[in-house]
Amino acid sequence: MNRSLGLKGFNLDPTLFSAVIALLVLGIIMVSSASITLADSEMGEPHYYLIRHFGAIAIGCLGAITAVAIPMEIWLRLNGVLLFAAMALLASVFLPGFGLTANGSTRWLDLGPLTLQPSEPARVCLLLYLSSYVVRHQRELGTTMLGFLKPMALVALACMLLLAEPDFGATVVLTATSLGLLFVGGARLRDFFLFLLAAITTLSVLALNSGERLQRLTTFLDPWADVERGGYQLAQSLIAIGRGDWLGVGLGGSVQKLFYLPEAHTDFIFAVMAEEFGVIGTTLTIVLFGIVVFKAIAMGPRASALGMPFQGLVSTGIGLTLGLQAFINMGVNTGLLPTKGLTLPLISYGRTSIVVTLVALGLLARIHHEVVIAARRAAVREAGKSRA
Repeated sequence: MNRSLGLKGFNLDPTLFSAVIALLVLGIIMVSSASITLADSEMGEPHYYLIRHFGAIAIGCLGAITAVAIPMEIWLRLNGVLLFAAMALLASVFLPGFGLTANGSTRWLDLGPLTLQPSEPARVCLLLYLSSYVVRHQRELGTTMLGFLKPMALVALACMLLLAEPDFGATVVLTATSLGLLFVGGARLRDFFLFLLAAITTLSVLALNSGERLQRLTTFLDPWADVERGGYQLAQSLIAIGRGDWLGVGLGGSVQKLFYLPEAHTDFIFAVMAEEFGVIGTTLTIVLFGIVVFKAIAMGPRASALGMPFQGLVSTGIGLTLGLQAFINMGVNTGLLPTKGLTLPLISYGRTSIVVTLVALGLLARIHHEVVIAARRAAVREAGKSRA
């Protein structure tokens, strides 16, 4: 039986809530450990990144509370606004004076004292829009090619904007999540597999036609062959993971984070975690992510069975997004996938990512609340029918 914590009338899933809190606490510990030397060297303040990480969590929690307070029906009605917001956010980085370029990519907005990565909120907006599209065009999606092509054309446009930044990792996550969402929503297998083949072919061609992406694809297969240049980051990551062994070297004991492993507090924080906490620590992290992803995806069929398809699709989409991003980040850190600029949700330093992820989890909490209420009402109706 699915238990919930009632907080002043709100139904909260205790297992999901506990897993999210555990990941946040683990993230605070790891950001502090992985960034302290870098922050002291570059900023003259050992806790510079940790303080900013705390600020992002605070803002994210406020955003999650706001998302919890808004009925999902409102998001369903705002489908046009959400689509416009997603495209406007993705295009905003190309506006003169607003886009901020770093490490060869223009992925951020310069807002004075703050920077924003628009692709993060844009992906959530697109997820909500696609979920609403499936609900509004269920029959067309399941019977015609056009019903499938219309939303995927919008996704393709969003992917073009992401690739122009360039942000290949976010493109892969958005494409895979969108395809998964439409498949769950009832798209025909023929349409799904045709577009999946087209997406894989297109992304492969784009990867092979770019010298930088091609280098990443070939380097990750054997980083030791070019350890001084293209394979340096992955080699340092693998060294960190190898040093961790089963139990790790202890919190704060990582050597690779001391100017050897680039992006140790962001993209490669999982490697630092493996070095300090070993296989045991990383396995626990994977289990916690598994709980969150399982809870989100499992909520989808339950919501749909209670007559709430929009809630079910959004829940499934959130689960797919978090699962894919975590899988890709861990795969990059362990050398199973080419290097991508994706953070580990809830753990890596990345203020926009933390805020948007917490807002998405706020939506998930709202969906759970509505599902519990609908289930109770259904139980009352069934009890009334049996008495009659």
